[in-house]
Amino acid sequence: MRIAIQTLGTRGDVQPYIALAKGLVRNGHVVQISAPVQFESLVAAHSIPFIGLPGEFLALMDTPEGKAAIAGGQGFSAGLKLVKYVRPLMVRLLDEEAAAVKSFAPDLILYHPKSIASPHLAAALGVPSILASPLPGFTPTSAFPSPLLPFSSLGPLNKVSHLLAMRGGELLFAKELRAWRQRSLGLEARGRPSKPVGTLYGYSPKVLPVPKDWSDDVLVSGYWFLDGEDWTPDAGLAEFLAAGDKPIYVGFGSMPGIDAEAMSTMILEALARTGKRGLLATGGGALAGKALPANVHLISAAPHDRLLPLTSAAIHHGGAGTTGAALRAGLPTTIAPFFGDQPFWGRRIEQLGVGPGPLNRKTLSADGLASAITAMDDPDVRRKANALGAAIREEDGIEAAIRFIETRIGVSKAS
Repeated sequence: MRIAIQTLGTRGDVQPYIALAKGLVRNGHVVQISAPVQFESLVAAHSIPFIGLPGEFLALMDTPEGKAAIAGGQGFSAGLKLVKYVRPLMVRLLDEEAAAVKSFAPDLILYHPKSIASPHLAAALGVPSILASPLPGFTPTSAFPSPLLPFSSLGPLNKVSHLLAMRGGELLFAKELRAWRQRSLGLEARGRPSKPVGTLYGYSPKVLPVPKDWSDDVLVSGYWFLDGEDWTPDAGLAEFLAAGDKPIYVGFGSMPGIDAEAMSTMILEALARTGKRGLLATGGGALAGKALPANVHLISAAPHDRLLPLTSAAIHHGGAGTTGAALRAGLPTTIAPFFGDQPFWGRRIEQLGVGPGPLNRKTLSADGLASAITAMDDPDVRRKANALGAAIREEDGIEAAIRFIETRIGVSKAS
């Protein structure tokens, strides 16, 4: 089967699909990934055919406007603040997604929710599609509200709130979509996209239980971890790790920084107050460091599956992939969310008892960070984190996802 994978966003929106693609290839399928052009080398390193999509959306995060929106946003509000910058880019993105899919002639389109072109392309080409997401929020449920909303519960409105995530992109870019459908796909401007034959979620049901009101065309498979990178600590990191107790990992992934020096200074003070060692990952620029004390080491990045087991706890932004990696390593976790679904995972960490509640970056202080570090040292928190990590390590999310994909395509052909 020829499977076109369409995804957009940061590394956390691309890396899981590489892992899934590798599993599909091992099972005899032919796969192509379309993603922002910035990830060409990452995908190529795993020998998966790649089509680069416009990189301006990702680059927007590092502009002053993007940084300000992320710094001041919660849930989906950061995205709304950037719509006026995204809208002029949308037509080109739709056209390039269409070109990528059409040239590949797939039997199936498997797509990230941000790829609003995909269900329309499935309709135009007459092929089935599967929505595949690293986070929930695209299947209505009364169990919890949309993870893109900054609420732990909306009571009877929980189910309705998911419609916002499901239809948000279509509504925001309705004019562009209508023109594109007619011009590029030969479809009616106001026609509906095709309905996916299944919905696949790449996180662990141990982290968020499967709602009872979901049907069998939805699967929570477990995480799609991309493991096996040939990485060992360099000499400086190896020396630091050997010099004392396991450090606390602190990193904010692809998140940009407004004042990276101030954030880093705050973290250093909290580590000093608690007598802990720290390993800081600069990532997208939210952290920085020059003259560091002996109890702190700075790196740019490292594969989570190799690095995190070498640490004692994690403080991070709460991306779905980073959250899964920290939990798989059995680490007590604290989340300082920036935007999107990150506050949702922060609340989930607290509900699972594997760390304190999410930290508010707007009011964050060294005292608050020190309190979070102390909370992660609680023996009951460590016990629960270890147990959850062991349970996640028993899962094979990629294999479960492949079985689901093949089953749903069989259902589609039979109907």
